[in-house]
Amino acid sequence: MTSKEFRRIALSMPDVVEASHMGHPDFRVGGKVFATMEYPDERYAMVKLTPEQQANVVAASPEVFAPVPGGWGRSGSTHVVLAAAGRAAVKSALATAWENVMPKSPAKPGERRRGKAASGVAKAAAAHSIRRKIR
Repeated sequence: MTSKEFRRIALSMPDVVEASHMGHPDFRVGGKVFATMEYPDERYAMVKLTPEQQANVVAASPEVFAPVPGGWGRSGSTHVVLAAAGRAAVKSALATAWENVMPKSPAKPGERRRGKAASGVAKAAAAHSIRRKIR
């Protein structure tokens, strides 16, 4: 796998743009980085996985994948050793990283939202309902 091939696969995913982060190329969807290249040098790329996903790919292919050193690695950031990587493994890891940061589509009318924003809306609605009952 070359950096050119890694770039081509990353850019083939929907809504991806290439930008630069701290002097090296990165790939973003919805403004969020899901992969980078050439850090710490041109032999590597990085995919943003969850810690569980990272454990799975490292166990399956330790010659290809390794946690990034430090806190980023503990959070799931995973090095890809490009020279050892095959197309299928890279494509799968990039697709997983892309899905991890892909913006969720807005809730449709009548559909319940989940997460922090949704819980805040639900709390506000409940408080409004309680105030109406008290009056």
